[in-house]
This record gives sequence, C-alpha cells and structure tokens, in this order.
Amino acid sequence: MSPATRVSHLFDASRRARGKALIGYLTAGDPSLERTPALIEALARGGVDLVELGVPFSDPIADGPVIQRASERALAGGASLRGVLEVARQIRRRSEIPLVLFTYLNPVMRYGLEALARDAGEAGIDGLLLTDLSVEEAGAYVGIMRAYGLDTIFLAAPTSTPARLRLVAQYSTGFVYLVSRTGVTGERESLAGSAAALVHAMRGVTELPLAVGFGISRPEHVAEVGRLADAAVVGSAFVRVVERGGAVEAELEALARELKRGFTL
Repeated sequence: MSPATRVSHLFDASRRARGKALIGYLTAGDPSLERTPALIEALARGGVDLVELGVPFSDPIADGPVIQRASERALAGGASLRGVLEVARQIRRRSEIPLVLFTYLNPVMRYGLEALARDAGEAGIDGLLLTDLSVEEAGAYVGIMRAYGLDTIFLAAPTSTPARLRLVAQYSTGFVYLVSRTGVTGERESLAGSAAALVHAMRGVTELPLAVGFGISRPEHVAEVGRLADAAVVGSAFVRVVERGGAVEAELEALARELKRGFTL
C-alpha cells in the first residue's frame, strides 16, 4: 500500500487541477548546510513543487560534472547525511514542500536502513531515491522504508527491460523517475527522443505519476515534458546557479519561475 505522503498529495492535487509539477534538485551543503534551507525556499517561491535534496557523495556515478563539483564543495565544507537531515528539519519548520532524499546506497548502508528510515521520517523527508540501488535487490529496503511511511522512488531508463519496468512499477510509490537519456545528469540542447517511448512503456505498467529528468534546463524542454508526463525534473541548471555565486536566492527563484512557465507554452 502506498504511503500518504506530501508527494502523493501533490500529484493528486496536480491531477485534479490538470496541472504539471516542477521538481527541483539541489545538493545539500552547497555552498553550506546553513544556507541550503534558504535556497530551497527560493525554489519554492519560484514555483518548484517538490525538492530532491541531494546528499553529497564522493563517487556520484549518475551525476555529471556540475553536480559532481557541488558534491565536492559540500563534502569539503563538512556536509554529511546526518547534516542533510538537519537541513530537512529546518526546511520543515517553515514549509510543507515535499522533500525527497536523493542519494546513493553507500551513505545509506553506513547510516543503517532502519535508522535512516526512522530519522528521515522524523526530519520531514517524504521519500527516498537511491540512484544506484538495483530494483532487483530492493525488496528489504522497500519494506523498511514503507514501514516508516516513506515513498520509494525508482529510476527507469530507455535501456530498461520490460521485466525491470514492471519491478520499478511494483516497488515505486509517489512517482517514477524516468531518465530521458542514457548517461549522466547535465544540461542539454534538446530533450532526448527516447523520452516519449519510455513514457509510453511505463504508462503500460503503472498508474503512478511519471517525472522525466536528465538534461532538462530550458522552458521549451519543460513544455515538451509537460506534453508527455506529469512532472519535469531540473537539477544541473539550478546547481550551476549556486556554483556561480552572487545573488543565488534571487537567481534560483527567477530561473524556477521561468522554467515553470514552460508548462504553459
């Protein structure tokens, strides 16, 4: 049974309104853990509906250079999974925006599955997305996370077999994250042609909301995703704003607002 989280409430409301959701990713701890809540609030003011809170990791194999550098900066500043959970607590004191912990298996195993499920739930996290957890080996993880009322979000890619798509559908709650292209995260000139075929294949095995990410950085990309799926995920474009420095909060808010308008194109 799917948990009734802020994630599911968001997509239920979005579908009733026939709207689309904008999902934003930021690496927690870049430029500092103390500043991260203000950056998340800026995204929310700009129209981001759900935030993927990235846990910095030393070997982020799914991420391109922009997010890799963000992880390096955050780790150099002392960020950790425990610190990211404290960031979530601070955000939750002021906002009900859905929060998904975006991380890799290694930090989770070091922390402990049940300990993380307990602490993440208490911190106000709504779900987890582990980019390198094989869905074929996810049974125990899913059981523990669901026992604590957390969504378990899995990735599907253009290379996923029909059997794997069915497993992703079986083990996912909240939404399914569709990787629009093979390779790593990063800004691209255009949306991959494989995205439409993947959305169609996933629609055949689940009624969960579908979010498309990897390479989305412009309003026209968001417009294209909006015609295919329920949500667009933007990461590297936001992280690059943080990397540049300056009036980061204002620039994040402006970029989020510009991207969100893509759904109306």
